[in-house]
Amino acid sequence: MAKELAESGGLLGRMHRGFIPVEDGANLVAALAIMAMMLLGVAQIAMRTIFNNPIDGYIDLVELSMASMAFLGAAYTQRLGSHIRMELLIGKLSGRALWALEALGTALAMFIIGVLIYYSYGHFMRSFTLGDTTIDAEFQVWPSKLLVPIAFAIWWIRLALQFVGAARLVIWPEAEPVAVIVVKNAAEHAQDEIHEVMGDEADLTGPEGKT
Repeated sequence: MAKELAESGGLLGRMHRGFIPVEDGANLVAALAIMAMMLLGVAQIAMRTIFNNPIDGYIDLVELSMASMAFLGAAYTQRLGSHIRMELLIGKLSGRALWALEALGTALAMFIIGVLIYYSYGHFMRSFTLGDTTIDAEFQVWPSKLLVPIAFAIWWIRLALQFVGAARLVIWPEAEPVAVIVVKNAAEHAQDEIHEVMGDEADLTGPEGKT
């Protein structure tokens, strides 16, 4: 069992692949929310300019959409390593030292996101219990607030997979990276962007997506 885990990632690899559709789905919802807000903005300008009749509750709708646009794509970004990372030190490390530092950083991120899940869920419960609404159009706020702990929970699971992946490489440094972020140079990043545009998910995930 240990040998299989070292060579292929075993259960970790299957969990990594199985969780990808969840992250992609959440990111798709965020992208659709952004598109909807762009279309709504165009409609708002047209209604105000041409008919002098702005859309009721436009500002409220923008506020409610912020949670989906800001947080639902976080786990997807985490998986691809597209977020901002301080790699001045990490880029100079290799082997156990590299993966130990990755595991430490990921564990810290898990703690922070765990705290945010707890408090954001508390905000949702207060909003749901009190029937909180927006100021202008009086739309219910709780659905937007519920998206925050959901998005953070998806992100936390991705971080947990990366933590296990990094810990695995601390034990077996020669194993194939699975469910972890692999530091890439500029040419590799450019190649990834090409694959992303072409929709080639298998190549885009790189070594961390293989099992």
